[in-house]
Amino acid sequence: MIPFTIFPAIDLRHGRVVRLQQGDPERETQFSTDPPAVGQRWLDAGAQWLHVVNLDGAFAEKGTANWPALTQLAALTGQAQMSGRIQFGGGLRTMADIERALDNGAHRVVLGTAAVENPALLATAIDRFGPGAILAGIDARDGEVRTHGWQAGSGLSTVAFGRRLATLGVKTVVHTDIGRDGIMTGVNATASAELAHKTGLGVIASGGVASLTDIRRCAALHRDGVVGVITGRALYEGRFTLEEALEIVGKNTDEH
Repeated sequence: MIPFTIFPAIDLRHGRVVRLQQGDPERETQFSTDPPAVGQRWLDAGAQWLHVVNLDGAFAEKGTANWPALTQLAALTGQAQMSGRIQFGGGLRTMADIERALDNGAHRVVLGTAAVENPALLATAIDRFGPGAILAGIDARDGEVRTHGWQAGSGLSTVAFGRRLATLGVKTVVHTDIGRDGIMTGVNATASAELAHKTGLGVIASGGVASLTDIRRCAALHRDGVVGVITGRALYEGRFTLEEALEIVGKNTDEH
């Protein structure tokens, strides 16, 4: 069984660490202008993975400020005393984008819009790099998969899309409930578990984590296919510490 993982989120926009409310670029909160310092903070707290998002790429905004930040974060994880790795997504829509991300230090990438619009690219990337390096993002609002930085509808349901991804060789997906993302109303763990059950995919839950209760709910669904949870704003605003969240996961593992 894949270990249950907590992913601190580092969302990058114009080289800054920010969080958006419900994916809306007009509802942004800035938390830092120093991405490496943020990454160091989470690694020092015990993070095994950092979930890094290039929002500029997701929104097709001009500028390359986020790519140096990826390289700097990757350098941190490569230090001898660190064991963290980077999961990277946002605007990866060509093989060149995927290669660039992996060459710049990402250990695995998440394809969102490309997974919907270019399944051949997804299948080719999995064949080339393996399912451990290529994940798909299922970003949904009211059960419908969204694309292009969550701004466009696809007409696909989360389960139908998940089943399609499984046939292409995907093993793990990031499932984000857009309506909850960045507003701390509670993670939709039930929907993530249902997605896992109906598709056979490992599902990383994302969107709305507000408290340690959300971490407990997701960790309790590990055997149901929920293999991790992404948390951002709640950590940045001090609702709980990463150390507290990791302790819950450790206890859940010990109990099973």
